[in-house]
Amino acid sequence: MVGGARRLIAAVGFALAAAAPPAQAERLAIGIAQAPVDLHPLYDNQLVKRYLFGFSLRALTQYDADWTLAAQIAESLPSFENGGAEAWTSPDGEDGVAMTFTIREGLSWGDGVPVTSADFQLTWTIGRHPDSGVPAFDFYERLEEVEALDDRRFVMRFDRVTYNYNSVGNFFPTPAHIEAARFDADPAGYRAASAYTTAPETPGLWNGPFIVETARAGAQYGLIPNPHWPGTAPGLKRVELRVIENSAALEANLLSGAVDMLAGEIGLRADQAAALEQRVGDRFDFRFVQSLFYEHLDLNHDNPGLADARVRRALSLAIDRAALSDQLFGGRATPAGSFMAGVDPMAIDDPALNYDPVAAKALLDDAGWRVGAGGVRRNPAGQTLSVPIVTTAGDQVRAVVQQAIQAWWRGVGVDAPIVTEPPRVLFGDTLRKRAFAGAAMFAWISAPEHLPKSTLHSTQIPTPENNFGGQNYMGWANAEADRLIDALEIERSADARRPLWAALQRLYRDETPAIPLYFRSYAFVLPKDLEGLTPRGHMDLSSFDAENWRRGPAADR
Repeated sequence: MVGGARRLIAAVGFALAAAAPPAQAERLAIGIAQAPVDLHPLYDNQLVKRYLFGFSLRALTQYDADWTLAAQIAESLPSFENGGAEAWTSPDGEDGVAMTFTIREGLSWGDGVPVTSADFQLTWTIGRHPDSGVPAFDFYERLEEVEALDDRRFVMRFDRVTYNYNSVGNFFPTPAHIEAARFDADPAGYRAASAYTTAPETPGLWNGPFIVETARAGAQYGLIPNPHWPGTAPGLKRVELRVIENSAALEANLLSGAVDMLAGEIGLRADQAAALEQRVGDRFDFRFVQSLFYEHLDLNHDNPGLADARVRRALSLAIDRAALSDQLFGGRATPAGSFMAGVDPMAIDDPALNYDPVAAKALLDDAGWRVGAGGVRRNPAGQTLSVPIVTTAGDQVRAVVQQAIQAWWRGVGVDAPIVTEPPRVLFGDTLRKRAFAGAAMFAWISAPEHLPKSTLHSTQIPTPENNFGGQNYMGWANAEADRLIDALEIERSADARRPLWAALQRLYRDETPAIPLYFRSYAFVLPKDLEGLTPRGHMDLSSFDAENWRRGPAADR
């Protein structure tokens, strides 16, 4: 329930043969608040999928717990300084970069087949194919070639040198011995035919310290150690991710012992965890960390009302972000002024997004939307200014935020019907095919100083022609934004990038292609005997060092 503009009232197939069940201290059941659409690493970049991949699937590079770029399954991070990266001229005459990666020795898929250069070549082939529908296809457009030097060494050649040229943390290998034939048979239908979609328990799909043993879609995912993992042997013999899409049920399952911990990245919101700490702080270890989790509203610019930047700006000014943070999150969420978090060194202070319903009304009047019968605005043709708000069903936080925004928008004369969809639907066809009528509330999680090309550049608008690739779900096409993004991408000087970042953030504020809401703090609720977990606030989540997790006193291990 919401009353007034300033008040929120809320209520919120592989098994270890003949193995005995692992001791309780070697098991860990984790409560997560959302289910993945599917488990294919090249599609639907969901936070919950990346959390699962931290256990089971590793890429070449990652940002570590200190927010520093490092090698992950590559033996080292190539750079111009160490000779692993070299200048390269593309066939079109562009000044690019060639980077040589070496896969760490002994790295194998869960069925014992070695991870080879051919697996990375297949990922490139899928990502670059015009019919594959991979969302982040801009990366593969830049990646001109993947050349195998031998089974463990390959060269990635890009058509430009970007400021983060050696950050390839989304470039997961694809097991060619399982997936190549499926892709070759039908590139456009590959996603549905992939073993990641049809048989995710296949051991050969996973190369991390754990493999997916059981996958009950939308309910539970069981992971066991990868017997072919060459790194630190996992200290846990079984990890279970249990999907519980209701925060009260998450708490109940934790307190009853049905789950041992709540994932900080996708569990309770920070104020709920803080309140729980007051009650049962002696039973669990509570940790809080600022994050790059950007909650926002994507706006569909095909909606006649939302095609006007004045209307979009008015809707943004009509939202009281301070009230959201204070009354819903206990001050533990940071009101967002743009797509870039304040903890990012390239963020700018933006006081221009203060709650201002008077200015919002004036902008709507100026755009030709006047208050009519029932207090709802209409244009001269008699059309109602209606902006439905869709978000994930079962998320109590988003349900309350939806209701609050609905009340604030009604306060300035905008009709805002509330719509909810299961996450598998919203993050499936609804966003991918831009099938939402007004605003879609969800979050992006990114790396430090992450270029928002796939979400803001006009070339990244999903269409039937590109098989709905790209993540510019708004349909925003702005020549100045494209220019700034293109300039940022190839500017290697941090000092020279700073004014470009500032200009892009101000353009985002003024044009309002999407509406910033807040940056969430992660709340980790952990068993007191769990060691080795280091909370992180960026896209390479705490699960990316899960092989180091241990339970129980050191003497008992």
